[in-house]
This record gives sequence, C-alpha cells and structure tokens, in this order.
Amino acid sequence: MRIGTTLNLVTTSQELADFTVPRLADAAAVDLLESVLHGEEGARPGRAGRPATRAMAVSAIDALTSLEPDPVGELSATGADKYATVCLTTGKPVLVSRIGPDEYDRVAPTPSAAVLLRAAGVHSYLVVPLIARGVLLGAADFIRAGDRAPFTQADLELATQLASRAALFVDNARLYEREREHVVTLQRSLLPRDTPHTPGLTVNHCYAPTADPSGVGGDWYDVASLPGGRTALVVGDVMGHGLSAAATMGRLRAVARTLMAMDMAPDRVLARLDLAARDLEEDQIATCLCAVYDPADASFTVVSAGHPLPMLIAPDGSASFVEVPVGAPIGAGVIPYDGLRVPVEPDSRLVLYTDGLVKSRTEDIDKQLNRLLQSAPALRFADLDAVALHDFAPAGSERFDEAVLLVAAARPPASGVGLRVWELPADGSAAGAARKYVREQLDLWSLGDLADVTELVVSELVGNALRYGGGPGRLRLLCHDRLVVEVSDTGPDLPQIQHASLSDEGGRGLQLINMLCRRWGSCRTATGKVVWAEQDVPAGAGERSAT
Repeated sequence: MRIGTTLNLVTTSQELADFTVPRLADAAAVDLLESVLHGEEGARPGRAGRPATRAMAVSAIDALTSLEPDPVGELSATGADKYATVCLTTGKPVLVSRIGPDEYDRVAPTPSAAVLLRAAGVHSYLVVPLIARGVLLGAADFIRAGDRAPFTQADLELATQLASRAALFVDNARLYEREREHVVTLQRSLLPRDTPHTPGLTVNHCYAPTADPSGVGGDWYDVASLPGGRTALVVGDVMGHGLSAAATMGRLRAVARTLMAMDMAPDRVLARLDLAARDLEEDQIATCLCAVYDPADASFTVVSAGHPLPMLIAPDGSASFVEVPVGAPIGAGVIPYDGLRVPVEPDSRLVLYTDGLVKSRTEDIDKQLNRLLQSAPALRFADLDAVALHDFAPAGSERFDEAVLLVAAARPPASGVGLRVWELPADGSAAGAARKYVREQLDLWSLGDLADVTELVVSELVGNALRYGGGPGRLRLLCHDRLVVEVSDTGPDLPQIQHASLSDEGGRGLQLINMLCRRWGSCRTATGKVVWAEQDVPAGAGERSAT
C-alpha cells in the first residue's frame, strides 16, 4: 500500500527503499535501467552483458549514513565481479548471508565504499531483480549491520515479493511516462519553432507541460507576420487533454494560421475558426485570444473567444487586465466576436496566457488572477523559460495543467526598419501624389532601384481604389527585410485577377502586380478594405531611416 502511490519512477523507487528500512534491512538502494528511464522497454533476464543502470533511491538508518553508495541520479558502478552485475545479467537474486573479508569489493561500488562497509560492521547482503511482465527493470540491494541477524532464505523470499510488486508500479510509471513523452513530443512538434521578425514588437514565449499526461495536449500559441508590418499573436486552449486534444490543437492552429495569412481581421479569424471547429469529428471546444499589433499607430486589436483576459504591463511596471469583450468559445457556434483597440506606449508589455498558469486545486481563480497582477512587475522577459514561467505562475507547484505564456513588448522601430503613412486625396491626383511620396521615400532609404516597380505598383493600387473603392484612403510604405506597399479604400469588394483578352483595355493591373511582386493580397477592414503588395529588398541595400 505504501509503494507505488504515484506514477513516478523516482518516487516509486524511493518508496521501496524507505519501506524496507529498517523493517527488512539497515540500508537499501534501488537502481533502474537507463532504457526504463527513457520510457523504453527493459532488458530480458539472462541476456549477455550488464545493462546500464542509474541510482534512483537510497535509504539507511542513522548509523549507516556515512556509507558511499552510488550517488542518486548518477550511473551505477559496473564490474563483472559485482554481485549486482550477476543479478542483472542472470535475472536472479543473490544472497550473501555472511560477507567474507574478500567479498566487500563485490558488494560495494568502489574500493573506498568497501572499506566503509567493513568499518561500519556490515555483514550481510542481498540483491534482487526488479522484474515485471517478464522484463528486467532494475535491481534493489539491501544490507544488514551490527548485531542484526544475517539475511535468511525467508528474507530473500520476502524481498523478492516486495521487488516484484514494486516492479509492477515501476513499469506502470514507465508506461505512463512514455505516454506523457509521446503527447509532449506531439504537442511541441505542433507549436511554432521560432517567431518571425516583428517590426516594433519583441515577442517571447514559453510552453510548460505538466508531469501528468492527462494535463497535456490542448494549449497552443502562434506568432504571424502580416502585411503592413502588423503582427498577429494567438493563444488558445482546447478543452481536453491527451493525444486527441493535441491533434485538435494542431488542426485549429493550422486553420488559424491560414486565416491570418489571408490577412483577415482578428474578429473574422475567430469567426471562421469557429466554423472550422464545428466540422471536426471530435466535436471539441476551445478558447482563443487573437491580438494584432499595428506599429503605425502603436496599438493592439484584441478579440477573445472565451479566453482569460490578457494583461497589460505599463512601462512603470504597473499591471492591469485588458477588459476585452469575451465571446463564446470556438466551436460553440455563437458568433460574431467583438474586438477592442488598445493603444500602448513604448516598452509596454501585453501578456497572453492560458488558464493553466492560474488554475489551482486549492485556490479560487479570482485570488490567482490577483496574484498574477501582483507578480507581473517581476516577470523576466529576457530569459523567459519554463523556470521563469513556474516562478511567475500563481499556481506554483500546485499547477496541474499545461500552460502557455506569450509576452509582446512594444518597441520603437529598430534600425533598418522604415514605416511611413500618408493620407491620399480622393480625386484623380491621388496616383501622382502616391508616386511622388514613394519615390522620395525610397531615395531616403537608399532603395532607388526599386522606385520604378514600386511606382507602377502603387499607381495600379490607387487606380483600383479610385475605380472600384470610392477613392483611396491611406498609403502605407513599410521596409524591413521586404518592401510593402499598402493602399486602403472604402470599397467592400476584394480585388481578383481577371482573364483579360487581347482586345480588353483594362483588367491587367493585378496581373502586372502578381508578376512584379513577391506576393500580394487584400483584406476587409471595419471601413472597407486594404490591398497590399510585397517586394524583396536587394541584398546589401543601404541603411534606412525610420523617419
């Protein structure tokens, strides 16, 4: 009853050692095979060669604490003449009722440990294999010292029974750990490996699984670059755990990333994501938070689908929750979603997280959220990792669910990043004004080689806005590793490439843009739409100013 209370290899090994001391022995040690610690199969008893083992647990009475067993966590000593080696290679126990003067070296891991064993009066030794389901998992050895009677055949039978029962718990823990590793591996493979370049924004993130496989599988995050220098941040949590939740998470993240690549507004991304979630066979629900940062006006547009409120940390360290309208979870079938525009100052930090960061089995969620606010000023942004997340999480050691933490810090545009915005006239002079703005700015950025193509592109975009969009609104020019031209208008229809015949006088503008640019696209906005085109910046281009 006292052995195997948890599905943890270290704990189970220590419980076996602690239970047998001093009931059965004066000291005990448990070693497990390296393959078992990695979730793999153990060894078949009787195979040639000693399998590699690692010391997992040690227990001793006070009089024997000065002995030198293999340090816990280190590889166990090897040697063909060791009794432990005989036990591991044959899969059978070894009983030495009376240790002879020349046998201490076969019992102890090192010569110095053998001297200490003899000096401490150790006189009897017993080592038994840990075998479960016909597979060797490790070994447990025991010693007696002083006036205590030597080990007998009855002690051997008792130790073998204890080891057999403990081995079942060890094997269960191994299988449980293997399942957890599979889920965590799948989970991590579905998360982004790195984050893209984000003008005006520094993003750091961390994912921390739990020790419990049932608490892993549904949390995700993503960072995507959008046209016009904008950045999309997404954090989500599938309401479920295990392989099924991880698979659903991967599908939802793929859909969300596709929608973001289409440069949809965040509220439309969540609405389409809800429709996609309803088509999944698993019929699972997820919460999601989407925030889009626009460096032109230093603001976030935040939309929530049943997700915990994001937190905004001001430059002075004060923190507050952003009161975003909370819509229904993804998959619930209740849309639309309402967004909130949040202006931010330089060095402000927007913190997105999943509820695993604050959930606890013993504390109310409101108390945990208040603790989150109080600990916000101490958040270590530069070295955000699993340790920092654990320190930052109000749940602390009581955290039983996986957690995602994503922190986005607003920064002034870095050197080499340029962003300009102009308001265009709503008449026929807009195209000429746009060409003039573009050429002058590209000369300032030492990108005059791109001026001819960019003038042609901006002329076509402005012409389409005049013809089909009720007149152009704003012209944005962004230059980082690519050059992006963006024109907004109030028209509701998104442009599409037309098949123009030889006799047609128009319909070739987007075809030219498609051939001259790396990519182009459009998206709807609250007041109309935006059409953009992107070109590669030549290698070795001159330094650009952000002015």
